[in-house]
Amino acid sequence: MIAEEPLRQSTGGQNHARGGAHRGGPVRTCAWPGCDACGEYRAPLSRASLRDYQWLCLEHVREFNRRWDYFQGMDADEIEAQRRDDVTWSRPTWPPGLNTADMRLKDPFELLHAHGFTSRSRREAPASRPPTTAQTHAQTLGLSLGFSVEELKRRYKTLAKQHHPDLHGGDRHQEERLKQINAAYTWLLAHPDAR
Repeated sequence: MIAEEPLRQSTGGQNHARGGAHRGGPVRTCAWPGCDACGEYRAPLSRASLRDYQWLCLEHVREFNRRWDYFQGMDADEIEAQRRDDVTWSRPTWPPGLNTADMRLKDPFELLHAHGFTSRSRREAPASRPPTTAQTHAQTLGLSLGFSVEELKRRYKTLAKQHHPDLHGGDRHQEERLKQINAAYTWLLAHPDAR
């Protein structure tokens, strides 16, 4: 972690504080062992307390930055867990689609239930997906996906003979059904990858 800019700057022999530090307060000494220089740069004390700072001089804050390794002492699993935790800023998450309010609501004595509040703890079944165009046309012909071209042609001939309007005395219903069969057959022949 790179230490921040100096909190105190020297101008004209006077120390001025920046960003809410005590004005005119005592100058900090560098926290590096054996150093008596002015500690103008803050650096975290450790990985566990990133918001607690030690004050270092320029020379030692540079040395601190060279040596700083946030993951020092962690094995690969701990590093991966830290990385995954940082994706959500260390906040709890729930799978999509769950009512998080119900998950956070704990009613061990069932007081809320007694007053008519219910918890939707069971997941609702996902809505079924609408059929694809290929599935719709295959259903029109009475086929299930995975059929061959020969099966498609054989089924088409059977249905075309069965629903031809000439066999049914010009029945409009049979004519509409034959149009649907023709459209499904034409589409399925033109899209072999959808079968």
